Amino acid sequence: MVATHAQSRPVEPLPGARVLVVEARYYDGLADALLEGVRAVCAEAQVAVDVLTVDGALEIPACVAIALDAAAAAGRPYEAAVTLGCVIRGETAHFEIVAFESARALMDLSVARKIPLGNGILTVETEAQAWARAKVSEMDKGGGAARAALGLAAIAGRLRGEA
Repeated sequence: MVATHAQSRPVEPLPGARVLVVEARYYDGLADALLEGVRAVCAEAQVAVDVLTVDGALEIPACVAIALDAAAAAGRPYEAAVTLGCVIRGETAHFEIVAFESARALMDLSVARKIPLGNGILTVETEAQAWARAKVSEMDKGGGAARAALGLAAIAGRLRGEA
């Protein structure tokens, strides 16, 4: 596979930064592949990663909000968040509810909290599509979500005069 622009550009180092990863492990193997991509990008950026696991994609936004509040209260805020999961279309409207509502809640959360957030929740028609997107050797959507979040965190740091 040819690397996309996002995969080919180096990630900016953010030593000392903390990244929250909230993953839904409904599909364990896919979750492992997505997390592998996140860990590789975060290692390249020299950031610490905290991983929290929830049952499904609809639980992710609430977990992010809870974790952000807890980290802030402890005086150890996160510089960015990455969310991971997979929703595969089935025979009912449940796919639309989960896909749209989790994405909407994450966007609302990111803007309201001003937290750089990379959305790595796959929304696909088939398991084969999910694997193509999850594998680091293919589309690496986990790594892409981490790059998106860290890119925003770097911008935020520059605007605050930290870099």
